[in-house]
Amino acid sequence: MCIVQNYRNLCNNDQEHSWTLFLNRLKSHEMSTRIHALLQALPLSGTPLNGAARQLAGKLQSGRVYRREDLAQLSTAVDRHLHQLLSCGRLKKLAQGLYYAPRQSSLGPLPPDDAKAVGGFLRDRNFLIFSPSAYNTLGLGTTQLYNRTLVYNHKRHGVFKLGNRQFDFRVKRCFPKKLTPEFLYIDLLNNLDELAEDHNEVLAQAQRKLHSFDRLRLQRAVTLYASMATRRRLETWGHSDQISA
Repeated sequence: MCIVQNYRNLCNNDQEHSWTLFLNRLKSHEMSTRIHALLQALPLSGTPLNGAARQLAGKLQSGRVYRREDLAQLSTAVDRHLHQLLSCGRLKKLAQGLYYAPRQSSLGPLPPDDAKAVGGFLRDRNFLIFSPSAYNTLGLGTTQLYNRTLVYNHKRHGVFKLGNRQFDFRVKRCFPKKLTPEFLYIDLLNNLDELAEDHNEVLAQAQRKLHSFDRLRLQRAVTLYASMATRRRLETWGHSDQISA
């Protein structure tokens, strides 16, 4: 109990900073699983947790995203316990009915990874997250950096705010599990009108770059991801004999 009393004393001064400092001090010592679980259940602010709310806090995993229905399976009074956990900082709100247990760092509470936040929002793991800045890796002369995160998925369309970040969700028929040069090339051509670039220069570079891609991989990318406008453009570049549109 001396560990808990030490924590309480620290919280009387600077609550959130002291909690982070306290955890960092403990990292240099061996802790039993029981003590670690006890600390996880303690609030980040001075608001005490008791009874069932404290038990629920002890079950939360740092960095994980929870929907209200997830927490309802662990609580007999989920709305009251949610209010308590939000008040003391053990949970933070991402969106309506969506919460996360913050990870602690020397800089304070950290939000969840983008993939966990998006996965919780969609209730799905089938999506692709990337920034249009990724087009710059193709060597087509694009240089702009975009403060925008795209989410290709099968369920939601529109711009949604999750926590302090905005995500541009777009419903797509097909998208890869991870970014590839061939996908980025086709996707850039699909979305060229949205980019703050010299379109004519980018198109000229893209036409010259066409032969550098693996033929079969590019053909597959065209078949799966290219818009009709992009397919017609590739045909006008005289590559219909190499690329099945």
